[in-house]
Amino acid sequence: MKYIIQLVLWVVIAFLGFKVYDSVYSSVEFQKTKKERFAEAIDKLKQIRTAQVAHRTVTGKFANSYENLAKFIDTAKFTITQQRDSSFTRFDKVLKIDKSIDTVVVDVLGYESIKDSLFRDIDYRKLEVINVADREVKIGMKTNVIERNEILYPVFQARVLKKDILFDQDPNYIEQEDKAESLGEINGNEISVGSLDEINTNGNWPVSYDN
Repeated sequence: MKYIIQLVLWVVIAFLGFKVYDSVYSSVEFQKTKKERFAEAIDKLKQIRTAQVAHRTVTGKFANSYENLAKFIDTAKFTITQQRDSSFTRFDKVLKIDKSIDTVVVDVLGYESIKDSLFRDIDYRKLEVINVADREVKIGMKTNVIERNEILYPVFQARVLKKDILFDQDPNYIEQEDKAESLGEINGNEISVGSLDEINTNGNWPVSYDN
């Protein structure tokens, strides 16, 4: 009986040891997979932001669809300008003299394709798609106009749910990730850039992902 009990204890110890190892290993693997996939999602969100900011610079508003954003990149151009100080003479009717007026002259030097300058090596026709394992995960995007001090401002937001990026991972880990509240983590259940309620084009990820 003594040997049987010892054997059973060794089996139990080995089983518990395996469970602890498996738990630690799976957690490490999840963190690795999470950070790789989140980094890919953030890269796409940055590309969307670059395209949208260029669209607003040229047109004064954000594109309301990925199709319109791709068409814009295909055809639009930045205007290259140069500012220089200048002056001219104007006759002052009150003082009855010529007065020198300082001014700034803006010269148009040329035009540069947005596609060539910002998206030379990027597939901008698939900005909304993140390839995860064997699945294509879509990034949602909306635009809006908000009023601040009686002035209307265009805004946009692009977002993707964490659970969609981590669809094939342990549900318990995904649930914990959706509740993340930490300075070094992406808090909440989504990764996003921009806002529909505030005038900003910031992302909700920590600076560690930018590095």
